Amino acid sequence: MSIAAHESAPTTSERVSLADRESVFHSWSAQGSLKPLAIAGGFGSTVWDHDGRHYLDFSSQLVNVNIGHQHPRVVEAIQQQAASLTTIAPSAANDVRARAARAITGLAPEGFDKVFFTNGGADANENAIRMARLYTGRDKVISRYRSYHGNTGAAVAATGDWRRIPNEYSRGHVHVFGPYLYRSEFWAQTSEDECARALHYLERVVQAEGASSVAAILLETVPGTAGILTPPPGYLRGVRQIADRYGIILILDEVMAGFGRTGEWLAFDAHDVCPDLVTFAKGVNSGYVPVGGVIISDEIAHHFDERVFPGGLTYSGHPLAAASIVATIDAMRDEGIVDNARRIGAEVIGPRLQELAVAHDMIGEVRGSGVFWAIELVEDRATRTPVTPAAMGRLKADLLGRDLLAFTADNRIHVVPPCIITDAEARAGLDIIDDALRAFTA
Repeated sequence: MSIAAHESAPTTSERVSLADRESVFHSWSAQGSLKPLAIAGGFGSTVWDHDGRHYLDFSSQLVNVNIGHQHPRVVEAIQQQAASLTTIAPSAANDVRARAARAITGLAPEGFDKVFFTNGGADANENAIRMARLYTGRDKVISRYRSYHGNTGAAVAATGDWRRIPNEYSRGHVHVFGPYLYRSEFWAQTSEDECARALHYLERVVQAEGASSVAAILLETVPGTAGILTPPPGYLRGVRQIADRYGIILILDEVMAGFGRTGEWLAFDAHDVCPDLVTFAKGVNSGYVPVGGVIISDEIAHHFDERVFPGGLTYSGHPLAAASIVATIDAMRDEGIVDNARRIGAEVIGPRLQELAVAHDMIGEVRGSGVFWAIELVEDRATRTPVTPAAMGRLKADLLGRDLLAFTADNRIHVVPPCIITDAEARAGLDIIDDALRAFTA
């Protein structure tokens, strides 16, 4: 169909999906089999298509719409900023950029007074790695196999999952297994043993690689796409101790886990640990305008007082993004949105998922906090054999047919609605998952 024909035809979801397939090259996909869902609008925890069909968004899109769709205060802030100054070079001083940085550092521990803004989470991790290498004069970065850090050169090489393998062009990356008791790599039976053995393994890798060659340990505070793997008590504190022992920078990736997702402003707030660098994106403004960044400890920031930092981006600290950050953090604080995420996880989502785990033999484990949960599906509880990709495809299609946008990865359904979700919406979404699992095994 020609462009003119597209524009003159009535807008339907099918037409929008067709136009998209003809013109848009999609990420992480074989292009020929795609049929993307056409979304026309959204509000709160709900989106709708061009035909008027509504869906409960249990995915927060890519686990980023923490404040929900079209939050009025954030939309208004973007509109007001657009009316006064849409863009300015990062070399200029700009009031809203400074206010956004102060809003972010106000959530960080003491001793973090500066933010380097990027366009998203991948280049946040990219620049944090660069800072660690320049600060230490070392090269290697240790990260986990079960991780995702973004799709730029060093970030994707630091990633542990399959997406790293066709993209390993960056140097100096080493991977380790982290704690995951349900599928322990360390023959552990208890959380305490899993933690102790994972820490011992990490330290042995540091030693074997040559501690003086290791610049950074880069970890998602809570690995997200890899399975929402909340670290056992003491693990992150133990990593901090290893890093200190060998003069290694600890980078915590809060791109997915931060800004309310786990029921904390920053996920590491619950783990008695202070990193050297913190990367963020997604929930800082729910992706209303692309943005990310690095929260930098004062010691590392001052290292560049008299040394040039060899990194920059044309849109670093973009005014529209900065305005959306200020409005998001203000709204989340004023409306108790982080508290809502914590409460709804503890009182609604967690208990209901435990009920589902009892009711469905195909659920091997549920885990999480806040609005950050995983349901791990297995063919057999005794062997813990994961369900097949084909089975997950059928389940995801069934959930969509029941008007639920689900986030699935490997053999898991991730329960990751916006932080503003209501009790009734959370229960409705979990009931849909319950019905879909019953239908699958009927």
